[in-house]
Amino acid sequence: MKQLIDFIPLIVFFTIYKMDPRTMEFAGQSFELGGPFSATLVLMVTSVIVYGGMYLKSRHLEKSQMITLGAVILFGGMTLAFHDEMFLKWKAPIVNWIFAIAFLGSQFIGSKTLVQRMMGHVMTLPEAIWARLNMSWVIFFTLLGAANLFVAFTFHDIWVDFKVFGSLILTFGFVILQFVFLSKYIKADAVANGADSGIESGGIKSPEEK
Repeated sequence: MKQLIDFIPLIVFFTIYKMDPRTMEFAGQSFELGGPFSATLVLMVTSVIVYGGMYLKSRHLEKSQMITLGAVILFGGMTLAFHDEMFLKWKAPIVNWIFAIAFLGSQFIGSKTLVQRMMGHVMTLPEAIWARLNMSWVIFFTLLGAANLFVAFTFHDIWVDFKVFGSLILTFGFVILQFVFLSKYIKADAVANGADSGIESGGIKSPEEK
């Protein structure tokens, strides 16, 4: 559910971006709705509302959400200030590369990699496997950032489509591949936990019980 909420500002941005520009009247003021610049403003406002609401509810935002919100405000503000959507095109590549750096840094800083902190509560894996998974996310975010940059500055007509749907499909496909890779470890972990549970619940009886 939380991931769907995170996706709301991007969907609103995509909808406004694809609209033909039109003049709207509100409270005696006229403004243009549709196209890249009004979509950027709506993206900034929607992001502040969504993440602000999440913070007020839980008094907490994940680091990835804070990075995303900061990037929206920074690159969105520059886009509006200079009236140049080139700045907005850099947002997705840079955010993905920040994530890549964060995952890479966790390989060398701290006792656990970032992916282990995220998934360690649901499964137990050898340290070498955690490190391999973590590096796969480093590579994925690096390539996804490069792909966003290439499409944004090479295929202007479809860069927003790729930003919204292409990135989502690639991320979803990557997660599926990870679960396929992890399936044998998940099964092994479940068997091990089952064996431990059997011992604890009486699978091996004490001499007094025999």
